[in-house]
Amino acid sequence: MIRGRTRQPRETCTALIIGAGMGGLAAAALLLKAGWRVIVLEAQTYPGGCAGTFFHRGYRFDAGATLAGGFDPAGPHTRLAETLGLTWPVEDVDPAWVVHLEGHQISQWTTREGWREERARYFAEGEPFWQTQEHLAEVAWTVTRRYFPWPPLHLGDIVALARAATPAVIGAAPLAFRSVAHLLPRSTSPRLRIFIDAQLLISAQITAESANALYGCAALDLPRRGVRYVRGGMGELAKTLVTWIRAHGGEVHYRHPVERVVVKRGRAVAVVTKAGAIFEADVILANVTPWSLSHLLNGAVPTGLHREVRRRPPTWGAFTLYVGVRSDALPPNAPTHHQVILDPDAPLGEGNSVFISVSPADDPTRAPAGMRAITLSTHTAVTPWWQLDPEAYLRRREIYTQRLLDALEVVFPGIKTALHLCLPGTPRTFAFYTRRWHGMVGGFAQTSLWQARGPQTGIPNLWLVGDSVFPGQSTAGVILGAARVVAHLLGHPILF
Repeated sequence: MIRGRTRQPRETCTALIIGAGMGGLAAAALLLKAGWRVIVLEAQTYPGGCAGTFFHRGYRFDAGATLAGGFDPAGPHTRLAETLGLTWPVEDVDPAWVVHLEGHQISQWTTREGWREERARYFAEGEPFWQTQEHLAEVAWTVTRRYFPWPPLHLGDIVALARAATPAVIGAAPLAFRSVAHLLPRSTSPRLRIFIDAQLLISAQITAESANALYGCAALDLPRRGVRYVRGGMGELAKTLVTWIRAHGGEVHYRHPVERVVVKRGRAVAVVTKAGAIFEADVILANVTPWSLSHLLNGAVPTGLHREVRRRPPTWGAFTLYVGVRSDALPPNAPTHHQVILDPDAPLGEGNSVFISVSPADDPTRAPAGMRAITLSTHTAVTPWWQLDPEAYLRRREIYTQRLLDALEVVFPGIKTALHLCLPGTPRTFAFYTRRWHGMVGGFAQTSLWQARGPQTGIPNLWLVGDSVFPGQSTAGVILGAARVVAHLLGHPILF
């Protein structure tokens, strides 16, 4: 039992979830298993949100996320599947991805042995750092296997944290005040530094100078933590949860964009959809960003949330390129995931660091016969995209399109001549399809554990889930965040 709150009787509880992203669906499934009635409302025609897969001209493109970690034996995906009794449509991938840097191809092997040999080949001077990183990563990932309600919301959470604090955790605690850069020796080569920065940007949304040491070390270990390819596209994870929820009596409704959360006497009591339908609930979980939630609350925004969305800087957005290409233009047995750094002396993001994912040749569901689907993405600041007139917007979009195609040429020389389809996406695109404020994706940069955002909103029965809630981005991260909210509602952990 988690002290510090009163558990509601299961038979009287209805939970309404805004958004069928992985965080919302994981929370819905866990609450349903605990005996609650659950209703999920999704604006789109398919689930997954930024980890969804959409259909276009015979292709199935991953909208944002293209690779999932946390499928190791004690990982969040594995534990959720065991708790619910389901099977994920995933298969092994090795290497997790290949980093193209200064003419080198550095493989992020999924085995410890393979990665140690690879880093010795390219980053021998960094071995003391890598050993420290592996130790701290093990501490951090071990914590995720326990009920570790961070940041704490009440006295019961503090008690739970104390119980989960092993000697290893206590020994690593001082690094909660440090950055990853603090762990790097002065002799660190520019190549190693840019490599680490590039890995942290895609896994922690920030580079070594500012990334929290404990979180950053765990993020750097992601390739060794059960990375998998999802057959049919990332959206199949969300579809698997939708199928489970419906099979066990839960409701999932597509084409139901929520326009407003109704608040009466300080509590969220219902939501109103764009079509005017009203859904009442005892508890509402919003799989949205704080900015989007503030918009849904209209004139009932709590003071703290209002202050947060005014003061908190926007998160990253993504520029994406969805490409269809002739299969015969790709070398056989080539790795399917790549990260390209075009100019190691320039800032990362904005088309200089690009993540590329190619649908496997043996997954015919992803593209028409003889073709392959490729998703490319780069971090981009969201604000500039909203400050452009239509003509300037199109020019900027074309510039970024060419940057990403240049990165694709690094991996597959000459591939531009084999393009069949090229569909760009900007933060404006993400805002339209995912209803995320200004198209922000990926969650908050993990700079300080002391500034980590919890699920609270200022309204006692309204909670956030998704990548805004610690531990943040990735399908593994949002599952952990959802499980934490469910534990709070039930009065006991259900996934730990």
